[in-house]
Amino acid sequence: MSSLRVRSAVSPLRRHFRDQSEPAVARPLTVDALVAELRPEEPVHCIRPDVLKSTASEFVQSFPGDVLYAVKCNPDPAVLRALWAGGVRHFDCASPNEVALVRHMFPDAAIHFMHPIKARGAIREAWARHDVRDFVFDSAAELTKIVNEVAATNVDGELGLVLRLALPKGGAVLDLSGKFGAADDEAVALLRAARPYAVRLGIAFHVGSQCLDPLAWRRALQIAGNVIAEAGVTIDIVDVGGGFPVAYPDVEPPPLGAFMAEIEDGFERLGLPNARLWAEPGRALVAAGGSVVVQVQARRGDALYINDGVYGSLADAGTLGFRYPARLIRPNGGDVATAETGFSLFGPTCDSADAMRGPFFLPDDIREGDWIEIDQLGAYGACLRTGFNGFDRARIEEVASAPAETGSPVAFVQALAA
Repeated sequence: MSSLRVRSAVSPLRRHFRDQSEPAVARPLTVDALVAELRPEEPVHCIRPDVLKSTASEFVQSFPGDVLYAVKCNPDPAVLRALWAGGVRHFDCASPNEVALVRHMFPDAAIHFMHPIKARGAIREAWARHDVRDFVFDSAAELTKIVNEVAATNVDGELGLVLRLALPKGGAVLDLSGKFGAADDEAVALLRAARPYAVRLGIAFHVGSQCLDPLAWRRALQIAGNVIAEAGVTIDIVDVGGGFPVAYPDVEPPPLGAFMAEIEDGFERLGLPNARLWAEPGRALVAAGGSVVVQVQARRGDALYINDGVYGSLADAGTLGFRYPARLIRPNGGDVATAETGFSLFGPTCDSADAMRGPFFLPDDIREGDWIEIDQLGAYGACLRTGFNGFDRARIEEVASAPAETGSPVAFVQALAA
């Protein structure tokens, strides 16, 4: 009889624990010091807890409601701990594994199951084992599914229901209008149908990921307001979703305050004094708090072959063409060219699609054996790794921020908060 083996898509990222015989070293190190010590031949994911804490604190203090961190963006425990230290107490989860992770780490956290389509077993597990009480839906079938699966134990009427509203296609870098959400007329009927079952009834939307236009939230709130008015039912929650942008080499978003001003004004115009405001940021909280250090394995003209790529932590650099800040690390010293070249990058797999066109600007004399730190990868970096072609080995380290380092994420945090 054959046996069924269950395996993660990628081997767990390895954390380094020192042997007692190794000399004591103050932790955490800066990225440069870490590379000088380890001289790694595999990718190293660097997490900056102090940056994450600072970014989370800034967002929590700026947003006039509850901040639900989108766990899918980066579920690493070190990241979650830093966000908790920064004041995040609510979590947007989309799977039983995410729910279990958050509940294990933070028994008092408020967990919200924000995936519009869920397995029945996932609903039961979240409700019964992890005390999740808020669930998103965007169809009559999903509403019925949720109500039926919790009915037996919903004796105290604790169920919270949040309707995901569809939005027209907007100008975000990543449009999210095609997969989830109820159209306006359907949404009206769904709010009316859900109201009798919900101790908390909400409406949610998502303007798209990396949305640079603060007015997008104003327009979305107007659409939500029209649906609420036509439904004629009491609304307890208005969830403005995520999509808050961060800075990249060719992108400088408006300051965070511009987004908050539009959201506050748009929410006030709804005339719902007893409703609670939610947001689901992901990238905006964690992008600046992580990077990946890669090594150059070969150079061919203005193309660098590195040990990470689109099947690893650089998926967005390939598929979506994101450009990330990059800097050379050459710990053995020596002169570094002042002139720069725009390089394209190729990942380690045998797939020709494992390419990141960039350009990534680095010193002209970069060569095999040098290391590159690629920043702004705290979001959708390590969590997207696969085991394709056997390149599934990487490690993860918590590091200290060094504001003097060129391209340090600290600058991006400061720019976002300005």
